[in-house]
Amino acid sequence: MPTPHNEAKLGDIAKTVIMPGDPLRAKYIAENFLENPKLVNSVRNAFAYTGTYKGKEITVMASGMGMPSMGIYCYELYKLYNVENIIRIGSCGGYKPELKLFDIILSENVFCEGNFALTLNNDDCHIASADAHLNKLIEATAKENNINIVKGNTCCTDCFDLYMTDVNEFLARIPEGFNPLSAEMEAFALFYVAKLLNKKASCLMSVVDSKYIKDVATAEERETGLNNMITLALDASLKI
Repeated sequence: MPTPHNEAKLGDIAKTVIMPGDPLRAKYIAENFLENPKLVNSVRNAFAYTGTYKGKEITVMASGMGMPSMGIYCYELYKLYNVENIIRIGSCGGYKPELKLFDIILSENVFCEGNFALTLNNDDCHIASADAHLNKLIEATAKENNINIVKGNTCCTDCFDLYMTDVNEFLARIPEGFNPLSAEMEAFALFYVAKLLNKKASCLMSVVDSKYIKDVATAEERETGLNNMITLALDASLKI
């Protein structure tokens, strides 16, 4: 059933969706990892491709940047297209000195300072959690594939954290003991909508910048240097 944001027909989208933010990353995954990928949405260039991965039907769809964009797409996927599982794969900024570029983080809980939940559902909620079962499948797959991951809490911000005038003041407002590993811009909306609609969601992130590292990954490095994370998400989807 097409929406103003998605031209796919009911049945065009698989039960499990791998969801990068960048439309070109969705295209890259479809062309390099899926068998017989079919473009099922191009509205607003939020590319969605459905194909098979090792024999299982999978959809890869871009969410765009930020919670408003993620909130629209994941809500429609869950509510209107009968999607059951979404694994977000994306980039993040590291908040721990031990994290290196392209380390993979699996989010357990995410803190959001904004009012996404209040606006959507009249719920003054600022912490949302990944699906525990889906995270366990990802952890098991990482172990089988000898892919190192770091588990922990993360932040979801309303703006790109590198542009904050003082990121340390933001960090000081985070609930005591939350101890975030990193920040990105979409996971809270995904986790909250999944809980609201009784669906499952996880978030894998690769570190592409850090307050402790002078180097910042280029757009080209971000697209091609994340293959371990992509493979992990796809292989985990086989267990669902």
